[in-house]
Amino acid sequence: MDFGLVLQTDPPASAVVGLMRRAERNGFRYGWTFDSAVLWQEPFVIYSRILEHTTKMTVGPMVTNPGTRTWEVTASTFATLNDMYGNRTVCGIGRGDSAMRVAGRKPNTLARLGEAMGVIRDLAEGREADVDGQPLKLPWVKNGKLPIWMAAYGPKALALAGQKADGFILQLADPFLTEWMVKAVRKAAADAGRDPDAITICVAAPAYVGDDLAHAREQCRWFGGMVGNHVADLVARYGEHSGLVPEALTAYIKARQGYDYSHHGRTGNPDTAFVPDEIVDRFCLLGPPQAHIDKLKALRDLGVDQFALYAMHDAREAAIDAYGQQVIPALR
Repeated sequence: MDFGLVLQTDPPASAVVGLMRRAERNGFRYGWTFDSAVLWQEPFVIYSRILEHTTKMTVGPMVTNPGTRTWEVTASTFATLNDMYGNRTVCGIGRGDSAMRVAGRKPNTLARLGEAMGVIRDLAEGREADVDGQPLKLPWVKNGKLPIWMAAYGPKALALAGQKADGFILQLADPFLTEWMVKAVRKAAADAGRDPDAITICVAAPAYVGDDLAHAREQCRWFGGMVGNHVADLVARYGEHSGLVPEALTAYIKARQGYDYSHHGRTGNPDTAFVPDEIVDRFCLLGPPQAHIDKLKALRDLGVDQFALYAMHDAREAAIDAYGQQVIPALR
């Protein structure tokens, strides 16, 4: 199992780079960041520094979207980083939540997302692609490689990930929901004539290492609110009891009142009081190192290839070090 670290690009950027360097020293192979240009600093600028100050780490957004940058710009940015540092990027992509909504726009449609994934991959790898009716090619790309990993929850998005993505990002660590969603992605891949086992499965969630569970829950409760945004969209689209989305995912948002993106992904988010302890325990990894090891082994048995650790809490360095010293060696 591989491991990644997920950070927000809060200033100073040097702190983000420092944490990524610490993560690489502890055995993390991927460095991920949020991508929302209004809320945080521009991640692609910071990726260049991370790549310069690490040796093997692969970097990318968790997640970008097809709407805040034109597709040829996104592809060229990835391709430039790959040319400079040797194909060490991955494109995590989704419909767009905070990046689009903070700017007053709606998330992209799945049709647009599906088209963008193919175009961005083709351009970044040196092939010609059609962009809004115009054939384009980056003539300077040589031996480029850009895996596209798609974030998804709902049935249509899971199907699209199986049909077109190189990897699937699931932003929660509940074994029941992981099993359900991984099966959906792999079935869609098989139905599309693809090798379902060739799709990389990445589970991303907060991890807090320590014995004080009450404190750990409060530090990670924000995550249930963030996931609740996507769940609310699914309930609006499919209904609460549609059978198309597991109620284990949707039931907890009944008390949800709203969401202020100024607190997005942050400890102490006042809009996440509706998130019960049960959801925090199911969606996150909490407790002493052995509890993390046990849950990660269960996820690995379900086909998870990478765990990406959200480190938005008051013990980031401690979590990175605990994983490096005890958790990662037990899962490799």
